[in-house]
Amino acid sequence: MRHPPVNLVNSVNLVNPAGRPMVAVAHGSRDPRAAETVARLLDAVRARRPDVPVHASFLDHSAPAPGRLLDGLARDGVDAAVVLPLLLTAAYHSKSDIPGVLNRVRGRHPRLSLRTAGTLGPHPLLMDALERRLAEAGVEPGDPGTAVVLVSAGSSDASANATIARLAREWRSRGWRDVVPAYASAVRPTPAEAVAALLDAGAPRVAVASYFLAPGYFADKVRAESLAAGAGAVSSVLGAAPEVADLIVHRYDEALESSSTLAAV
Repeated sequence: MRHPPVNLVNSVNLVNPAGRPMVAVAHGSRDPRAAETVARLLDAVRARRPDVPVHASFLDHSAPAPGRLLDGLARDGVDAAVVLPLLLTAAYHSKSDIPGVLNRVRGRHPRLSLRTAGTLGPHPLLMDALERRLAEAGVEPGDPGTAVVLVSAGSSDASANATIARLAREWRSRGWRDVVPAYASAVRPTPAEAVAALLDAGAPRVAVASYFLAPGYFADKVRAESLAAGAGAVSSVLGAAPEVADLIVHRYDEALESSSTLAAV
């Protein structure tokens, strides 16, 4: 049975200081579908918070880069912004790449105040979004006859992979026969290995949940290999799911709340 969605859009009752801009930082991809998906997602964020100027940036492959975008905002007289990683787990990009970019920006614009929001995951809203996408693929959320393979990109950061494993354990409590993690790169099991293992263990049906924000090489590879291994369904990427848009607003408000708390100390 699907749990009621968690609505956090208004969970932090703050007045946004002078419409502080949100600079969303996505991974970026050579696949044009990725940037299009980010654009749709941020349109949904703007609909929820029309008071907030929302800007997209990309670490690789697409423009603008976050540093260049922040340079432009500073030249236009913006004195504060919230930088929000559109990343599902905390790994190299959030721990090294983005802080490095922001340190260089601060060196060029010492009067520009920057707050960094947390990565999107982990958060219960993402489980709700995953179940939405599975339902769209014909899988009843929490079906006790279905085992789920939760697939992320995989990382050289062991703590990021452990986060996915923990998310799988927590998601299992929503009624599924089983939920196991798998990774599209870097570590094992692969999605195909996880699907085969669950079928061998007697699962009547195996569904694959795609823990990716946007379409691209990994999502396509996971779909093809999972279906070939016997998966009954593979969900679409999270994309502009309403739960993801709600979560972005929540992370933005968290960053403002943190800033206000520090100012009051």
